[in-house]
Parts: sequence; C-alpha cells; structure tokens
Amino acid sequence: MSDTRTLFVPDGLEGERVDAALARLFGVSRTRAADLAKAGDVQLNHQPAGKSDRVTAGDLLEVTLPTVDASPTLKVIAEPVPGMSIIHDDDDIVVVDKPVGVAAHASVGWTGPTVVGGLAAAGYRIATSGASERQGIVSRLDVGTSGLMVVAKSEYAYSRLKQAFRSRTVDKTYHALVQGLPDPVVGTIDAPIGRHPSYDYKFAVMESGKPSVTHYEVLEAFRAASLVDIHLETGRTHQIRVHFAALHHPCAGDLTYGADPKLAARLGLERQWLHAVGLGFEHPGTGEYVSFTSPYPEDLQRALDRL
Repeated sequence: MSDTRTLFVPDGLEGERVDAALARLFGVSRTRAADLAKAGDVQLNHQPAGKSDRVTAGDLLEVTLPTVDASPTLKVIAEPVPGMSIIHDDDDIVVVDKPVGVAAHASVGWTGPTVVGGLAAAGYRIATSGASERQGIVSRLDVGTSGLMVVAKSEYAYSRLKQAFRSRTVDKTYHALVQGLPDPVVGTIDAPIGRHPSYDYKFAVMESGKPSVTHYEVLEAFRAASLVDIHLETGRTHQIRVHFAALHHPCAGDLTYGADPKLAARLGLERQWLHAVGLGFEHPGTGEYVSFTSPYPEDLQRALDRL
C-alpha cells in the first residue's frame, strides 16, 4: 500500500533542491526525501525528479509514501460536529466557526470530535497535503478555544495558505477575558515560548523557546477582569494563554495556566475565555483580501453579562 500526496511549490521555496523542498512541505527528513527520489517515488510536474533538481514556485511536486499503520486514534473519523458552522465555502477554501470541545484534527490521546472529521462527514473534499489525519489544516485552535479556522480544499490553496502563515501575512484577531487589568492597557508581549520543563501538556515563557509576539489592547475593564483585543504576530501553541499567564493576567477560566477557579465558577466558565473573532488573508485563488468574523458563543457572552 502507498500514499501519494501532491503540493504546489510556494514562492518561499523558489530555487530549493527537491530533497529540501520535500522535507519542508511533507515533513520528512532530507535523507528520507533523497531516498524517495532515488527510488523513483518523486515527480516534479509529472516527470521523475532527482534529489538535487531545483524547484520553481508553482511547480507541482508529487511524492509516493509507503503507508504506515497508524494508531486508530490518528485516523480521520467522519462524524458530524454539532455547533460547527460553515462561514464561507468555495473551490479553494472552507472557513469554519469551531465550537469549544472540538480539536482541529486527530491526535494521540484525543477521541473527541475534530474539524477534519466534521468536514468529512458533511461531504467536503479537502486538500490531501499534510499528515493523513490533518490534511487541509493550515492552522489550529486549541480544543478549549472557539472561533474561526480556514481549511484548504485544493492543493494550491494549502501551499499558498501555509506560506501566508509562515510569512505572518494572515490577520488573526482574538478576544480574551483576562483576570485583572493589564498595565499598560495597550502593549506588546515579546517573550519566547517553549514546552514546559515539567509538564508535557503545558508551555511556558523561557529563554530557549521560539520567538513569540502578541499585540493587545484592553477593550473594556471590569472590576475582576478585562476584555482584551489581541493580534498575533506569531502562532505558537497556547501563545495567548501563556503570554497573559506570564503577566499574571491569565485568561479567565484557564485553570491550566493559573486562573482563579472561584472567578471561573462565578462566571460559569468551564474553559478559558478565548475566542478567535476575526480572520483575514489574501484569498489563495483570487488574490483578493477576504475577512471573516465570529460572534461570541453563548458561554462566553453569558460570562460577560455576569460581569
């Protein structure tokens, strides 16, 4: 059995060797990519490619990978996702409004619903690029975070969107309810983030981490918490949660990162108050700038009303 995957070469890989491009696009090692090319399992624009051949932006790369038996938890399970709305749909992309309690894709240890599975159940055909359980996914939201996500339907869209996220040209806007009042009320958090040294499921601000930049502005201050508008310059896992926790202003309800459980109970929160309210980017098919917005879910609006 084999798994053939295709992807258009993005502008950022112009002039790269085939093995280097494969390593970047398909997540394999340079050595593995070279072996695949030697075995005749790589094609460039429908022609056999050598490992040292050079690629041009827009070229079509095809690679045939041996199928590896995966854990059942990593297989896409097509099942409807209650509460997941389709905000936009065309030949290249689908924009979804992800509810809380839903993962972007399957992962080890996660047995709940996923965006990929929900789209499959609804009959959507999405890009085949990327790992088999996360095909079409170009960015993710935490299970406990709701809001907007874009999923690629075409291989070209996948390539272009991945490049846009890498180039930080995608406008991602979040609203968070954080404990206390950040000082200053408008600012930038520039602090590297890495995996927590003691807890595998957590992340932390640390010198050895990856560069991480968060811009914010307080929209409304309450006695116990503040509603904050946030724009991400980078997109690290748990970035907003970690950055505001490091400032001693964790997202309300985020018990993982030190939020006050009494406040969470008073507000009726069973997850972090964090929502992806806006998403804007250059459409990979038309080149036009498109933007989308998402209203607060009922649980987050209810918490605000209680304040």
